[in-house]
Amino acid sequence: MEAIPKRARGEVAWQWSRTADTQRALLDAARAIFVEQGFTEASIAQIVERAGSSVGSLYHHFGGKSELFIALWQEHQIAQQRAANEAVARAKAVGVTDPAELFEAGTRAVLDGCWVRRDLVALFFAGDGPPGFEVMRRQRTSDWIGQNDMLLGLSDSTFDELYVRVLTSMIGECSRFVMLAKSRRQANQIIEASIGYVRRLTADGPWAPSREPVKTSAVENVVTASARRRTRAAG
Repeated sequence: MEAIPKRARGEVAWQWSRTADTQRALLDAARAIFVEQGFTEASIAQIVERAGSSVGSLYHHFGGKSELFIALWQEHQIAQQRAANEAVARAKAVGVTDPAELFEAGTRAVLDGCWVRRDLVALFFAGDGPPGFEVMRRQRTSDWIGQNDMLLGLSDSTFDELYVRVLTSMIGECSRFVMLAKSRRQANQIIEASIGYVRRLTADGPWAPSREPVKTSAVENVVTASARRRTRAAG
């Protein structure tokens, strides 16, 4: 293979750097405009003006406004996943093996990221996104549930699936409150409260050896008894 001349290698590196800088400028501009205007009201003209770029460059690098929105979403998800993975890895490195404690470490990292990137979290929760975005969100939630399932070492039973879905949904709701916090101090207080709720729900998790599996008949008995009490009260 013929070696690339030093000058040519330098030119390639410069071109790549310029491309990366252009993409970053467009993403940062899109982030600002989407947050200010909302996805629907934002225009490509506003984005390229804010980025100091051109319409042609935007279409060349991303394909359009929807693709910019999705790129911001993917960046946020990657950052959240990386932060959670690193937090769990740090916990394991100091000897933590309890699934609940590992889950707590990952949750704290995710909630902290919701404060750091609160403008994006608000944007993604607003319900104003490109066609197909809600499908992507639902798929991401499903993937997140699966990851939590593996981290907690749950079985494929109906009750364990319900358990992990409740936990995951609660963290999603907690992230809303973190995003709405008026200061870092308040955000930290909300994160600590959220971790407290996680601890309550994981205090006797499905991985605990002493936990007896709930029988369907027992659940049915509880529901039936409750229905009878309501009937007597109504009568």
